[in-house]
Amino acid sequence: MKKYSTGKASLTRRRWLQGLMGAVGWEMLVGRERQAIAEAGSDAPLAENDSLKITKLETLLVRPRWLFLKVHTNAGIVGLGEPILEGRAKTCATAIEEIAPYLVGQDPRRVVHHWQAIYRHAFYRGGPILTSALSGIDQALWDIKGKALGIPVYELLGGPTRERIKVYGRAGRPEDIHKGVKEGFRVFKTGVAKTRPARIVETKGFVDHAAERFGALREAAGGEVDIAIDFHGAISPQTAKLLVKALEPYQPYFIEEPVQCQNVDIMADIARETHIPIATGERIFTKWGFREILEKRAASILQPDLCHAGGITEVRLIAGMAEAYYAAIAPHNPLGPISLAAGLQLAASIPNFLCQEQVSLGRGYLKQPFELKEGYIPLPTGPGLGVELDEDAIADKIDHDWMNPETYDADDGAVVDW
Repeated sequence: MKKYSTGKASLTRRRWLQGLMGAVGWEMLVGRERQAIAEAGSDAPLAENDSLKITKLETLLVRPRWLFLKVHTNAGIVGLGEPILEGRAKTCATAIEEIAPYLVGQDPRRVVHHWQAIYRHAFYRGGPILTSALSGIDQALWDIKGKALGIPVYELLGGPTRERIKVYGRAGRPEDIHKGVKEGFRVFKTGVAKTRPARIVETKGFVDHAAERFGALREAAGGEVDIAIDFHGAISPQTAKLLVKALEPYQPYFIEEPVQCQNVDIMADIARETHIPIATGERIFTKWGFREILEKRAASILQPDLCHAGGITEVRLIAGMAEAYYAAIAPHNPLGPISLAAGLQLAASIPNFLCQEQVSLGRGYLKQPFELKEGYIPLPTGPGLGVELDEDAIADKIDHDWMNPETYDADDGAVVDW
């Protein structure tokens, strides 16, 4: 395989950024990056022209259901990523192995070039597995680039647009709201309360039960704490509109995946008929997947997952598309601390960020877990993604065989969404 060699033929940093951002606004980003590099000065581990090559890609299955990636280099800098699709961790690890021959020996700092090569050299482009593998690689390459320069990734994306980043927790019961508020959360997300999986056409009792349970959460939270609700695409179009109307008096923060995300036309119908914001995106991949949602005004809050949608490179572009439609970005992340770290870098650099999903704040996985202060995480300051794995803490969490739940209708045994 032909390898790229550095030297006079290399693309300049100006050309690299031009490829990333297109014709609009790239000159400003070039100036910001140069300023950040100048400020880093002698603290940068590598000079811009120093040799840096990828030597190995290493994956780790990490409980409860994650896949971590380490991209090693000849300079000792290791980039971190999460190339995972829930329930398909071993398949994603195999995809990484198949991509490795292209990357080993390459300069990792050509992040966007490698994204294009990995994505476009596959005759059958995209799909959840390959795009998730690419997403984790992209995270790791940005991590290496930031570490090599001694600056956070958001400095390479134009600098911070905010000083702290709002995150949300989870709540299924009123006591979860009370506990979370004490911990500092001001935004929560819940699911549709149900005693069994939803059917195609639901009873009035099903809708009333779900609305009443959400009402109890609203009562516990009061009017100044936000609560989103996730339908998880498991409510049928025949029931979704009824449930949305029943929830409206409690003013959810947003309604996530009111129907299956592929059902864009019906989602657009729902969005037009309610004043509650509609959110979707965790199962949508790349800018091409989000285009139809924006064009049809099916959602005003996009939730790309940086482990699935194409990594930092692609989600930054998705955010730009969303801004043109006055839509917000709330990155999806029910995954691990590397995913969270990547999301925070993205959130720090875009103007239309809403709120970041998270699970553990990195506790039990990172040497320095993220801190929650009044519902926000302070702007990360470390180089790259700004995190370092606690190898001792994760030693007893290596390996898992997590699989997606299998759910069936209790009455007739038919397969139902979970």
